[in-house]
Amino acid sequence: MIFSFPDRKFSYMTDRNNLFSVNIPNSDKPRVVIIGGGFGGVRAINKLDSNKYQIVLLDRYNYHTFQPLLYQVATAGLEPDSIAGPLRKITKKKKDTYFRMLRVSEVNTDEKTLTTNAGPLNYDYLIVATGAKINFFGNDRLAKHAFPLKQVTHALDLRSHIFQQLEKSEIVTSEKQKKRLMTFVVVGAGPTGVEVCGALAELKNNVLPRDYPQLDVSSMQIHLVEGKNRVLPAMSEKSGEKARQYLEKMGVNIHLETLTDDYDGKIVKLKNGQQIETGTLVWAAGVQGNLINGFGEKSIKKGTLMVNETNHVFKNYETKVIYNDVFALGDVAHMLHEDYPNGLPGLAQSAMQQGEQLAENLNRIAANKPLKAFRYKNKGALATIGRNKAVADLPKIFLSGFIGWFIWMVVHILFLIGFRNKAVVFANWIWNYFTYDRGIRLILRPSSKKKDQMSKEMIQEMHEA
Repeated sequence: MIFSFPDRKFSYMTDRNNLFSVNIPNSDKPRVVIIGGGFGGVRAINKLDSNKYQIVLLDRYNYHTFQPLLYQVATAGLEPDSIAGPLRKITKKKKDTYFRMLRVSEVNTDEKTLTTNAGPLNYDYLIVATGAKINFFGNDRLAKHAFPLKQVTHALDLRSHIFQQLEKSEIVTSEKQKKRLMTFVVVGAGPTGVEVCGALAELKNNVLPRDYPQLDVSSMQIHLVEGKNRVLPAMSEKSGEKARQYLEKMGVNIHLETLTDDYDGKIVKLKNGQQIETGTLVWAAGVQGNLINGFGEKSIKKGTLMVNETNHVFKNYETKVIYNDVFALGDVAHMLHEDYPNGLPGLAQSAMQQGEQLAENLNRIAANKPLKAFRYKNKGALATIGRNKAVADLPKIFLSGFIGWFIWMVVHILFLIGFRNKAVVFANWIWNYFTYDRGIRLILRPSSKKKDQMSKEMIQEMHEA
């Protein structure tokens, strides 16, 4: 490793653990290490008693992301910093609570240590709250060319790419190339896929005609591809049908019971034989647990850590033997729950409720009290399709239209972290609602998926035309 200074240069050949340290002070209290600053991890920190525990939060980013609104960043409705909050703002509120921006590569459950990119860290109790990552089901070409939407960087990439496609559409002379540039395919008709399609349709119908008056924006095509037989398959049939009607009325082409076979950056091949030429494929079709090395095969099933009703990770889920000091929650965990044999809903509410209950149980451990089993409280599911168009599956009632949209808006503002974020998001929504505008149509960087913006292939196609 080479270090440069104004007056000298020297080599320092050593293990990086001698150069860096996690640098957490020693404490007489048991140490709780939380890996992941998502919904579950943040709720656990808020509820843990720092008089009884030293708390350490580790995350590869220094901010919490409100993932349900990533699609609005991707479609120019919100700035990224309005849906993200510094994790240090959360940890600084509690004494003996620390944050380190580190990646955890491995857990040693025997020695009760973690391996990070700054060295080892020991724990007394470990909470794995690493969430989920995109699942491309082993298709490397999809992983290379499709746009995921799970992180702020993904949203910024997609935003830049969308408007790069439109800018190029104004200057190409090949109608074939123009059609490809102005065709957008979204795979996965869950809430993310539906909301991306709705936002793209609103751009097409309300914003882009004014930005690109010389471009026939009406020729822009939006396709939604879903392998199951309805839109929003995890919600009620009534919600799925209403969402389908909204999307079709907005001009979205819906392909149900259709699986995606391949995508090479130009053509989406569907397993029914159909092909769609497009320069943009948004992947919203699946996630898998974001696992950490160190857990045996009897702890993992279908890409998630198996946990019991107190969120203890199973050492062997077949024999029900657990790790007494290791817990998991949220999307990385699969709870064996009698009411949810296929696992808890993959919603923020699930992670938040588990985080609160787990923190309470750790507080009970410190007080030598018995643990409480987790019971999920279904508070409903929401999805928005656009202005005055949303569906809400509440515990005892179904709502749609303006009322559903208003409830969706209120709920999302309430769960944003920080007053500033709530105020900024609300102000943006009010502006967008009354002006039919998206004020953040910025190409701040070339999309990482399309670094060669005027490729030789594109130029060749233009000459051939």
